[in-house]
Amino acid sequence: MPSTPPEPIGTAAGDRSTIFRVLANPLRRRMLAYLQQHREANSTSLAKALGESTGTTSYHLRKLAELRFVEEIPERSTGRERWWRALPIQLEAPDPSTMDPAEFAALADRAREQATHDIDLYYRVLTQYEGPEGPAQIFRGGFWMTKEELSGFLREYKELQWKYGHADPREAPEGARMMALRMFVIPEPPEDPPGQ
Repeated sequence: MPSTPPEPIGTAAGDRSTIFRVLANPLRRRMLAYLQQHREANSTSLAKALGESTGTTSYHLRKLAELRFVEEIPERSTGRERWWRALPIQLEAPDPSTMDPAEFAALADRAREQATHDIDLYYRVLTQYEGPEGPAQIFRGGFWMTKEELSGFLREYKELQWKYGHADPREAPEGARMMALRMFVIPEPPEDPPGQ
């Protein structure tokens, strides 16, 4: 059965600027990606996979747990060896006019870090493309839309992710892989009127 969207993280897990700062940290993002892909890990396996010390990964795991990005797996944890899994996350950037300067700066830092990662993903799609039935795909489009039509499109796009995807790997069927989905929408600049 497909996942349903989790409640947006925020008020219960910390203020928005703290959340954005946590997500802007490249190592924490890599740790989350590893946990999402491999389902569970401890600080030692994360350190080995990411080329870090266990002290560093332990520290960042605790910080991620404070904001409910990850949780400990009690049935696997014994003594000092603690095992962790990523939690489903739904986070949308708010209207910039509602953000204070610290929040906006943290969001901008996160966006810059994400852009570098997303460019790498784009080149991976180009090198890993196996045809129209493969797991690596690029879609480009350009359509005239009103603001209301765009809002409807985005709402349905989000619903499709939850219809076909699984945010929690424990709910995913055998053979499912973490898929990186990216979409951005921006209006083209207005064209000059004819004759100008």
